[in-house]
Amino acid sequence: MQHAGRLVATVIASLPLAAAAQDVRFEEIRVTSSTIDDRFAGKRGEPATVHDISGRDVDGKRPENMIEILRAIPGVTADLSSGDEIKIKLRGIENQRYMGEKPGVAIVIDGVPVFERTGKVNIDLDNIESIKVIKSGASYLFGDDALSGAVIITTKRGAKHAGATVSADAGAWGYNRQLVRAGLAGEWGSGHVQATHRAGDDYYWQSAYKTGYIDGNLRFHLTDTSDLTFGFEKSDRAKDKHGAVKGATQARLDPQGEIGRDFTRMYDVNLRKLHLTYANDLAPNSNLLATVYEYRDRTGYWSAPQRVSAAGLSISDSAPGAQERYTTINNYDQTQRGIKAEWRASAGKTGWLGGLDLRRNRYANFNTAKVDYCTLRDFAPPFNCNGGANLVTAGTVLTDNATDEAVNALYGEFKYLLAPQWTLTLNGRHDHIGLDFRSGRTNEIAAPFGRRKSFRTASWRAGANYAAALNTDWFANVSSSFRAPTTDQLYNGSLSPTGGKTLNNENLKPEKALNFELGLRARTLLAGVAADVEAAIFQVDRKDFILATNGQYSTGTAGAPQMYDNIGGVRNRGLELSLKTDRKRTFTFEAAYSYIRAKFTDYDNFGLTLGNPYIPAPTLVAYDNTGNDVPRVPRHQLNLTFGWQPNDGFRLALEADARSWSWADEINQEKWSGRTLFNLSASYDFREAGLLGAKWSLFARVNNLFDKRYWSAARGTNDQSNYLTGAYDGVYNAEDLSIVVGKPRHWIAGITASF
Repeated sequence: MQHAGRLVATVIASLPLAAAAQDVRFEEIRVTSSTIDDRFAGKRGEPATVHDISGRDVDGKRPENMIEILRAIPGVTADLSSGDEIKIKLRGIENQRYMGEKPGVAIVIDGVPVFERTGKVNIDLDNIESIKVIKSGASYLFGDDALSGAVIITTKRGAKHAGATVSADAGAWGYNRQLVRAGLAGEWGSGHVQATHRAGDDYYWQSAYKTGYIDGNLRFHLTDTSDLTFGFEKSDRAKDKHGAVKGATQARLDPQGEIGRDFTRMYDVNLRKLHLTYANDLAPNSNLLATVYEYRDRTGYWSAPQRVSAAGLSISDSAPGAQERYTTINNYDQTQRGIKAEWRASAGKTGWLGGLDLRRNRYANFNTAKVDYCTLRDFAPPFNCNGGANLVTAGTVLTDNATDEAVNALYGEFKYLLAPQWTLTLNGRHDHIGLDFRSGRTNEIAAPFGRRKSFRTASWRAGANYAAALNTDWFANVSSSFRAPTTDQLYNGSLSPTGGKTLNNENLKPEKALNFELGLRARTLLAGVAADVEAAIFQVDRKDFILATNGQYSTGTAGAPQMYDNIGGVRNRGLELSLKTDRKRTFTFEAAYSYIRAKFTDYDNFGLTLGNPYIPAPTLVAYDNTGNDVPRVPRHQLNLTFGWQPNDGFRLALEADARSWSWADEINQEKWSGRTLFNLSASYDFREAGLLGAKWSLFARVNNLFDKRYWSAARGTNDQSNYLTGAYDGVYNAEDLSIVVGKPRHWIAGITASF
């Protein structure tokens, strides 16, 4: 933490000390927290790090994916593959995970705590009114999985979207985007509907994607103090491969992945979001919010490349027709329904919030065999399927289970003005989570399996804000957060009607995290230029995190069967610093820096598989990772943006995005090199005179301006088969990493007209 301490001292020293003598008083106490709406914005008195991004800023960036919006916030990392598929992470939490698990961040869209099966964010990037990023634990507001914070997205609404807008973009690798929006407003209220289409071939082989959205919002003014808002979004998404290659050699020779097969491909995703929100200002100091919602996710895809045919013949990744030969058709069906209500009020030196959160969710999996295949994999073909004992025929039910989840929670916030410059904030939440799991409902071989499990958890936050001057606040907080076990972890051995290699463990308990944060926010002068500065040091201690007992993505053996258990601990600590000058100046500057040290405090049982993991007795090498760095967490990240706007219409911006090296694996053997990328963008806005008076916006951007070669992702867990021959060499090294090669220089340009 020495680097962090020195940097904080530098920031503090730069603040004008004379300002501390100013008398600062809060005229009123207000609770601005909400899990439903963004109408209570404000940082004054807030005891934690909060970053706000307006919809105008989002539209101005013309993003292709969410990370292009969020990388200007310190401490934000993301898993990004092909298309706009992204998984957001904060402060290095869950960077040891792949793309398929929860992110440790609550993702909330229009009050809906959106849990997507893989933790990814699916949102129409053209329908964002605001984004709020809360760091430190946020379970005290949002419940499960808010280990490191929350990303709260509010979709477009209000009279500002009246009129008509048309927009179109084009870019490298066939990228294209079209948008049409129409809205109206009057004394009755306001509303709009828009349709968006995005598609592209993408840089990676077989990674074409397309996305269609229809969404909108209607707000009705019921009285002078109340309104009713209805929002909807329907999305149809299709994408093929993720763009990953196998090993450093293929990353160098075949960066687009023309040879080999991803573990999954051919995604077909249908999403639907509906919400109805009632708001009433009961009095000048009292407000009621209530919302009901439904979120549906229907996802289908292929997985598990076929390695052995029904005749016992080996199938390599480069074999003719191998790209179509996958063993499993996956169908995932998720429905989230819920009711949330919040009442906030204030009186004198106190303010409070009371909230109710009721959720009724259902998650169902139904997977079948896509082709006939043999489950044996050896080095001596032809294989013997033992007269059919190891033969799986097309149409066989491989997974058939469903989970009904009931969440009943109460939460609240209390603010108190201790003194004219001191504000105390206390939060608390209690969750009761009930899981009803059933498997094998239609299987003729295995008997149905069913279990019920429940968890009771409490989470809290205590924080304080000291207004040292009119534009300078010090803040501190400590908070708890949690993640409840999933039915996949509790009953992994019973997920499939035909059984699995991982045992059930019904004794799992929720993972817990304790967050500490100390920081300041100020508006001050730096070299004579007004700037907003925010700095924070933090520590996150996690215990009882859940992983498989033989190591992540490892395998079990007859002598060492595995199950999921509360096996580990992690400590993340570091510093974040952000600085922004006034965007109205001719020359502007923004900076976001983070320093993170993330280490395993308890992880003494990691199994690394060498050679073929599918033979009866695979080789497992045991490692004690306690004290190792958490993989894929760069110690240093820096994002800088220099802007020039000689007039109100034109803006030119150069962005530099840098990250230092990190380990690519838990055993800290293979490195993921650092990189610095430069992106150049330009925009020009002007209003046309005449009858329609259209506002035109022209936009262009070049990403990776200097055509840097780099890896955008690197993950290593076990020995992998050779990408050309399919053979295992029994050695773990850089040739066994799963790598997504970063995209070379590419461009995007577009035009928007608003009437």
